[in-house]
Amino acid sequence: MTYILDKINGELVSSEIVPMDKKTVPLKKDGWRFNWRQLLKEGQVFILRTKSSPNNVEGALCLVREYDMLIMEALELSPYNIGHKNKRYDYVAGCLIAFACRESFNIEGAYKGFLTFVSKTELIKWYANKYGAEVALGHRMFIDWENGEKLIEKY
Repeated sequence: MTYILDKINGELVSSEIVPMDKKTVPLKKDGWRFNWRQLLKEGQVFILRTKSSPNNVEGALCLVREYDMLIMEALELSPYNIGHKNKRYDYVAGCLIAFACRESFNIEGAYKGFLTFVSKTELIKWYANKYGAEVALGHRMFIDWENGEKLIEKY
């Protein structure tokens, strides 16, 4: 179980991360940027939802396993959870990234406990400062097992 922060009343709200199914696919017509139907075909896709509103998707995550590495292929927050001023819930990205880090410990091989992903240029410092990610090469970043454990504990 995870908790996200309700920005309206300042309370923690019970949430869960579950596999996405065809009923819960976020759509571009609703303001989402990624084509989650396509990502559902490419990897494991998970959604974060509150226990009180299980039909509302607060964030989504696509994980792809390649060899002995776990890749965070896509991470997106619902349109109303983006930004600082008007977002409804906080900690959504942190919960999803911590979940991905936890999943990385299920990988056998040299990269067990490591999560890798490609970041947009403007988010590189944000991932580094907020989640302890490091730049590997260009826009490719990773979260090592130590920082992954910290995120799992925090979120």
